[in-house]
Amino acid sequence: MVKVKATDAGVRAVGPGTASAVVAADGWSAGDPVHDLPRATVDSVGGEATALRLPPGLLRLRRLDSGIEREPTAPAEGTVRLPDAPHLLRVEGAAVVIVRFDGTATLTDAGGAPTISFPERRRVTVAVADRADRPETVTVPRTPEGVATALSAMPAGHLTATADRSLPEMRAQPPRVEFGEEVSVPDSVVARRPDPSVALELPPSLDYLVPAASLAHYLGAEVRVADDEDASPALRTASLEHEFDSNPGYQTGVAHLLRRTFLLDCLVRGAGPNCRGVAETALLDEVDLDATSLYRADPGDRLDAYLDVPFEEISGRLPDWHLSMYVSATYDQVRSLPHLLQNVPNVFLPEAKPLGTDERLSRSLDDFYRADAAADDSADGSADDHAREAEASRAETGDVPEVTPVKPVLGAGRVHGWLADGVPIDVFKSTHRAFEHRARYPEDPQSLSVVAVLNDKRMVDEYNDAAQIYESGPAGLDIDVTVEKRTTRAELADVFESHHDLVHYIGHCDESGLRCVDGNLDIDDIEESNVETFFLNACGSYYEGLELVEKGSVAGAVTFDKVLDGHAARVGTTFVRLLINGFSLERALALARRRIIMGKDYTVVGDGTHLLTEPGIPVPAVGTVDENDDGTYHLDYDTNSPRVAGGTYAPPFSDDQRSHLLGTTQRTDLSAADLSDFLDRTDMPIIYDGDIHWSSDLYRELT
Repeated sequence: MVKVKATDAGVRAVGPGTASAVVAADGWSAGDPVHDLPRATVDSVGGEATALRLPPGLLRLRRLDSGIEREPTAPAEGTVRLPDAPHLLRVEGAAVVIVRFDGTATLTDAGGAPTISFPERRRVTVAVADRADRPETVTVPRTPEGVATALSAMPAGHLTATADRSLPEMRAQPPRVEFGEEVSVPDSVVARRPDPSVALELPPSLDYLVPAASLAHYLGAEVRVADDEDASPALRTASLEHEFDSNPGYQTGVAHLLRRTFLLDCLVRGAGPNCRGVAETALLDEVDLDATSLYRADPGDRLDAYLDVPFEEISGRLPDWHLSMYVSATYDQVRSLPHLLQNVPNVFLPEAKPLGTDERLSRSLDDFYRADAAADDSADGSADDHAREAEASRAETGDVPEVTPVKPVLGAGRVHGWLADGVPIDVFKSTHRAFEHRARYPEDPQSLSVVAVLNDKRMVDEYNDAAQIYESGPAGLDIDVTVEKRTTRAELADVFESHHDLVHYIGHCDESGLRCVDGNLDIDDIEESNVETFFLNACGSYYEGLELVEKGSVAGAVTFDKVLDGHAARVGTTFVRLLINGFSLERALALARRRIIMGKDYTVVGDGTHLLTEPGIPVPAVGTVDENDDGTYHLDYDTNSPRVAGGTYAPPFSDDQRSHLLGTTQRTDLSAADLSDFLDRTDMPIIYDGDIHWSSDLYRELT
């Protein structure tokens, strides 16, 4: 169930998965709900306001005294004057926002999202429901033809066939997939599934069907299986046929077409009523595309136009792809696809190679933050020192479970996830259960339950630093921190079996499990994990973390091998600070582990795209600051998220007030005074002088 909270500026709601909504209010004061709503199960808040700015979505407006219902085809049709009557307004995006009010009002577009305004302060009730609450499941036979039928049903999650499909709030979760003897598609799925204008005809093999899932879903394509196993994979519209290469080149061709279509939709949608144009929209002129004529064209006609232009001429100025998932071509993993498709990932077949003896170290060194070679030795010691210290600690802490990582062959993408056998390096290792478990933990961005477990007094520095981070968390976020020291096995088991948002374990792990005062806790021995996320900052905690995910958690950070206490503290404190400030687990750990030489000893298990908290801005950014020869500074402002592809942001620069697509990097040069001002008014991580700093900390260092 979605949780709804009144804020100082209106209403905010978040729920399981990715459903979220923000209703901004003018003249707002919160109060108790004063209206009855048709769905008693939804969470609601009341208050008074002079105007409400609602998220984009499909509108349904009903007069409650007459039952007359208005269903605009878009969130706005200019300006609509509403009579003196009781009204119920629904906005169906990724979440369903319901507004109940009485009296006259004006409904307008307001530059991209519907706004309801009143001639005076008006009492309103606002509720939010999750579209994913409906238990819709498509049942198909365990055959290639059955999988094609399931993939053809996935576009029922879309809220529009226009270019607005590229907006994250216009893509809801597709129906789930189960296998049975007969095909069964719920009538509600059939009704919502738009008539396809694109068809994909593929060989009868999961090796072709699975990589096509994201492209087929986004285009709203009908997926067909060819009679001939040697048939060439092809995409067809009413006026063209586009053939792909056979595997392995097929997967790359599908990924390229998905990126072309999705990003051009992001530019074209500025011609519609739901979204202001982004700065990158100007690129359309360079490839001679007319956004106005293409915005409402059906997906097949838009695709025809997109394939007819030299996209490569503008491709380098558009975002790199946000997420690639490597999914085994098995029927069991087909059931995972609906959990992935809302995020529009590339889908590749998994391929990996053995990892050379020294390759993990060389990869770690390539990623390591550093100003120069001397900084390496002074900050963390040499690689040889690390090896000697790790070996010296082995006898003291016991042998860790043996983990043999492999080197995955990666396609295009900034974040990578692995739904396959093997232990990959540089990607998060997920399972079907991780995605299933997301629905168990409705996200509440205003409150977190955190348990810090300190089972080794020598690592008290990490605990002390982490405690300060939790105590000074983001504004508006209430963090309830419980401290457990020197736990017994029973006490630690109780921590994992109780409901918490984050467990931060600071201690040791060996082949017998997590170290406690009376022995080791093997996660196999707990009945169920009710901990949403975790950080097992202990030697060789990979398998323990993976078992927590299987038993109920969504995701967590773990280690492959021995890690030094000092290194663990540097990674741990940075990771949790990023996590509670709205970074996904994979992005937070990717940044934090670069602070140490052996950063590749850390990885994420479960759903690495998962957020512990919703950030107060669309996506948290990372700044990189370099000093120029003339004493000025160069700043790169980078946004990236594996969860909200197609979103926008405005960089905090006075000389650029435009919106940009998420995933683009904006650059500017600043004087020393301007840099100081930037650091003082922002709250974000900054990479500077060979390390990662928080902007407020760096401000104090430089002033």
